[in-house]
Amino acid sequence: MKKTILFLLLFLNGLSNAQQDAQYTQYMYNTIVVNPAYAGSREALSIFGMYRTQWVGLDGAPDTGVFSVNSPVSEQVGVGLSIINDRIAISDKTSISADFAYAIPLSSNFRLSFGIKATAHVFSVDFSKLHVQPGDPNFENNINSKFSPNFGAGIYLNSDKFYVGFSVPNLLESEHYDDEVKSVAVDRLHGYFISGYVFDFGESVKFKPATLIKAAEGAPLQVDLTGNFLFFDRFTLGAAYRWSGAISCLAGFQITDNWLLGYSYDSETTKLANYNSGSHEFFLRYEFSFNPKRVVSPRFF
Repeated sequence: MKKTILFLLLFLNGLSNAQQDAQYTQYMYNTIVVNPAYAGSREALSIFGMYRTQWVGLDGAPDTGVFSVNSPVSEQVGVGLSIINDRIAISDKTSISADFAYAIPLSSNFRLSFGIKATAHVFSVDFSKLHVQPGDPNFENNINSKFSPNFGAGIYLNSDKFYVGFSVPNLLESEHYDDEVKSVAVDRLHGYFISGYVFDFGESVKFKPATLIKAAEGAPLQVDLTGNFLFFDRFTLGAAYRWSGAISCLAGFQITDNWLLGYSYDSETTKLANYNSGSHEFFLRYEFSFNPKRVVSPRFF
C-alpha cells in the first residue's frame, strides 16, 4: 500500500505539471523515436523492437513497448515508422509516428540530415482504478482514447564514427482533458541533444562514449552519459549514468550480421530505490542491407 500511495502522488503531480516522454537507457539504438533525421542513416532496412519495465516492484510503474522501422529509399532520402505504447499507473498513451529525412553529403565521410516527424497520440486515463472519495469532480470522468496530432523536426550530422543531433519530436503542447475537468495532463515540448564517438583500441576493441540531454518545460534537465565497449564486432559491454537518476549496466550480442540483441539494467540513485528493485530494458534489432557490397558499420548507433 505504501508503494501504491507513493507512486500515485508522483503520478498525479506529473499530470498537473509536465508529462515526460518515455525514458530509455539504450537510446543510442533507438534514435528514430526522438530524431526523425536519423531515418535511413544506417543505410539498411532496420527493424527494432524494445520493451522496458521501469521501477520493478512499484505499483503502477511505467511499462513501455516500442516498435520501429526505418530505411533509406534513395541515397538522400530516408523514411521511418514507429509505434510507442507507454503505460503509467492509470494512464495509457500510444503514439504512432511517420518520419521523413533528407541527407546532404558534406564530404566523403560526413553527411547532414534534416528530418520531420508527424505523430498521432491516443491518450487514456482510467480514474476508476484510483481509491478516492466518491463525488470528487476531478476523478469522475475518464479520458477515453483522446486523440491529438503533433509534428516534430530534427537535424543529424554523422560519419561512420561520430554523430551529433538535436530534435524536438513534438512541437505542439497537447492538453488531455474532459469537458467537466479543466486540465488533467499536459504534454510539454521536449528538446533532445545526442552525440557519440567511436574510438578504435586495436583491431578487436572499440569504445564509444555517448550522451543524451533532454529538456522539458516544468521538468528537471535529464543528462544521460554512456560508455560502451565493442569486442570483436560482436559483444558489447558498458555502463551509463543518468544525472540524479540511475546507474546502469548494458550488454549486447551481435547474433548474426543481421540480428542484434541487447539488455540493460538500471539501479536508482534517488529515494525511489527504497521502493523498487530497478528497471529492465530489452531490445532486438534486425537489419537488411540493399547494397551487397556494404559491410556492417563498426559504429553502434
